[in-house]
Amino acid sequence: MSSLPSGPVDLLRDLIAIPSVNPDGEPGTDQTGELACAEYVADFLTRRCGAETVLEEVLPGRPNVIARFPCEHPDPPDRLLFGPHLDTVGVGGMTIPPFGAELREDRVWGRGASDTKGSMAAMLWALHENRDRIPKLDARILFAGFMSEESGQDGSKHFARFHADEVAFALVGEPTGMDAVHAHKASWWLEFSTKGRAAHGARPELGDNAILKLVPLIEALEAFGRECLPRYDDPVLGRSTLSINRCLGGTRTNIVPDRAVLEVDLRATPALHTSGIPALLRDWLEARGLGEAGIRILGESPVLHTPTDHPLVQRLHRLGSRPVTAPWFCDAGWLAQAGIPGVAIGPGSIDQAHTKDEWLRVADLEAGAACFGRFLNSFAR
Repeated sequence: MSSLPSGPVDLLRDLIAIPSVNPDGEPGTDQTGELACAEYVADFLTRRCGAETVLEEVLPGRPNVIARFPCEHPDPPDRLLFGPHLDTVGVGGMTIPPFGAELREDRVWGRGASDTKGSMAAMLWALHENRDRIPKLDARILFAGFMSEESGQDGSKHFARFHADEVAFALVGEPTGMDAVHAHKASWWLEFSTKGRAAHGARPELGDNAILKLVPLIEALEAFGRECLPRYDDPVLGRSTLSINRCLGGTRTNIVPDRAVLEVDLRATPALHTSGIPALLRDWLEARGLGEAGIRILGESPVLHTPTDHPLVQRLHRLGSRPVTAPWFCDAGWLAQAGIPGVAIGPGSIDQAHTKDEWLRVADLEAGAACFGRFLNSFAR
């Protein structure tokens, strides 16, 4: 790093200009992985914030950044984590240069501006501005830049497995308008498959069409959403949801398909999440004569449910961050499962995340950095 960014806007532009696209799915570029971004963040934390910083490789060439700040208190009453993620979604179909980091119309444009390099820049700048005060706080401060949040969440899983005992409360970077998201549902991505027998399209009676077997399966899953999910309603998070979002089957127009699949997005309240969802679905299908359908878990993210009366949620509220819930999931779920309460918080709107012209308002970024700074200074002795 040759020079210090002059403010959070310059810092965000630097971060956007470093591609860190998650390689899973359809990245839309060959510039994938978090390593270059992780190295930049580690250098900033070490040289500009005075932290002891390491890169912990989670997957080949894809590390978490972990920084530990000096603390003069021998046994601080709080242990706080600032935890944005390093990766972004793909850039295919974007209408602006994804890594251009343009500054115009009082906005910073580019992939990750909102989700979630904006949160990362605001957190990093607050840590930089308060680097001389942090050692004297009544709290030990950590920073973790997580890899792979956008697919698999391997970074937060790894951190939760090896470092949960270092943290008592987490602020996970996400675009929330600086509200404190204290609860979100669990997420289950599930694949349901049917098997058939291939045959020539001119003699379909000799085959067994796997796609046609999806019809009763779809009806059964829709019924599960209508009839079963209301039993698990939550007073804070409301109702679980089930959405059938992908249907695949067949290999050619003139071949009877021997396999077909549905991909389902299930958002679960705490009660449903802990009920044994795969077994619950298996029993539901078997009761309807559909026991031959295969079920495979494609992905899972746990519930976040930090009580609003938690002292640090209340502290954030007093500083202007309202406690709210969200329909999406994030790294905070895996931290919560490991016993780390926390919130998701950061500048910007989720409405701009993953868009073809992603941007973040300069005023929102600067306000976010100021808010994180006030939170840090609320632990001053």
